[in-house]
Amino acid sequence: MVQIAVMGYGVVGSGVVEVLTNHAENIAKRAKEQIDIKYILDLREFPGSPFESKFTKSFDTILNDPDVKIVVEVMGGLNPSFDFVKRCLEAGKSVVTSNKELVAAKGAELLKIAQKNNLNFLFEASVGGGIPIIRPISQCLAANDVVEIAGILNGTTNFILTKMIREQMTFEDALALAQKLGYAERNPAADVEGFDACRKICILASLAYGKHVYPDQVHTEGITKISLADVEYAAAWGGVVKLIGQVKMMANGKVQTIVCPMFISRESQLANVDDVFNGIMVRGDSTGDVVFYGKGAGKLPTASAVVADVIDCVKHFKARKYLFWEDGSKDYVEDYLLNSTAMFVRAKAENETVAFQHISSIFGSVARLSRKKAESGEIAFVTNSMPEKEIDAKLAEIKATGIDVLNTIRIGDL
Repeated sequence: MVQIAVMGYGVVGSGVVEVLTNHAENIAKRAKEQIDIKYILDLREFPGSPFESKFTKSFDTILNDPDVKIVVEVMGGLNPSFDFVKRCLEAGKSVVTSNKELVAAKGAELLKIAQKNNLNFLFEASVGGGIPIIRPISQCLAANDVVEIAGILNGTTNFILTKMIREQMTFEDALALAQKLGYAERNPAADVEGFDACRKICILASLAYGKHVYPDQVHTEGITKISLADVEYAAAWGGVVKLIGQVKMMANGKVQTIVCPMFISRESQLANVDDVFNGIMVRGDSTGDVVFYGKGAGKLPTASAVVADVIDCVKHFKARKYLFWEDGSKDYVEDYLLNSTAMFVRAKAENETVAFQHISSIFGSVARLSRKKAESGEIAFVTNSMPEKEIDAKLAEIKATGIDVLNTIRIGDL
């Protein structure tokens, strides 16, 4: 029998306990060992719970119990999660986590401690909830050089954009609906400002390329500036708006990575990933495009991924799984302004004809877009592909002619 502790009894933590309890017999067959939950760490009281005897408010009780071989961290956040996980690894306990913020910020450090102590630090559930993605990249696609990873990594923002696209809801109304349905928090900033997707692309980039990419190195934009006008122009262009996390390796050994809304062609496999679903495309030099699709969050899908890691830990007590990346560096991530992209521009001018004369003289040829019920003076176009630094300089030039630039959205080549 293997004894474990679960730290945190919120949505995911309670799901982990539920899965381990309800599927105990099958899990024991797969792990070749019975798995017993000895402790559940939470500061709250749970009177009447069938697991009441297992609850503890003391982390030290878990840390100092030599019988606990695996600790599941599902508390979220960095404090006290980082301290608890670090101390568990230093005390000889393998750790499984779903905490994307922890892995994105401290993954390299924790993996190093795990390696030093011949332990496992596993985090399949930190990206994509129940969608298998960490194992496929580290094992199934190991024969490939990963050319690029791009994906819809946040279900809340994808739900909001889907409502805007399908039902012409405003951003504000779609967000309110997401909150009502429990898809968005009362404070939705982590989702709608792109921070959640940023943490996930950091983990995937670190795993794929072997060096840690930190969240503060990733240029991150959310969806709060996306309007119904932008959605209509995306349709006129031939696609949809999606919040994309993207990373690719450059010839100079640096990575380019970004989180931002993009126009995605209807022909892309990611264009039809809707509602709260996630879709992650891994572009390998041998496999081509491989897409992983499913619910990226939720109690039981995430718990399923956590329990799969627990089973893996049980199987690899004496043969550590090779999951590792080195620490990163300040110059490892290339400035996003050096990335070449085409750009959608929505603007306003008093005289459309004169405005487009200025735009053409500054940008050269552009693809002009139109939509029904456009406001007076509204203009929209897509530039040719060029470094973002050049696009910014040219946008400054057209602003100087009196054109008001209302929004810009990158064109995704996905």
